[in-house]
Amino acid sequence: MHIEHHPLISEFPEHRAAIHALKLSDAHFNRLAGEFEKLDKAITRAENGEEHLGDLALEVLKKQRLSLKDQLWDSLQKVVPN
Repeated sequence: MHIEHHPLISEFPEHRAAIHALKLSDAHFNRLAGEFEKLDKAITRAENGEEHLGDLALEVLKKQRLSLKDQLWDSLQKVVPN
C-alpha cells in the first residue's frame, strides 16, 4: 500500500491563505512548517519502504510531527477569525 505525503496545506486546507501569509511574515512559523514538511516526507518514505526505520524511530518521528502540527495550529488560531 502506498502512503501519500500530507503537506501542511492538506492538513488545514481551509487555512491555505493564512498558512501562506504566516510563512512569509513569521520566521518561527516558517521554520516549524519546514520541519513539519521534512518530518512528514521522512515518515512517508519509511512507511512506503523507501527507507528503513525501526518501529521506535518511526514512532518518535510521528510524535515530533504531531507536536509540530499542534504548534502550527496554535499559531494559525491566533490569526484566523473564528
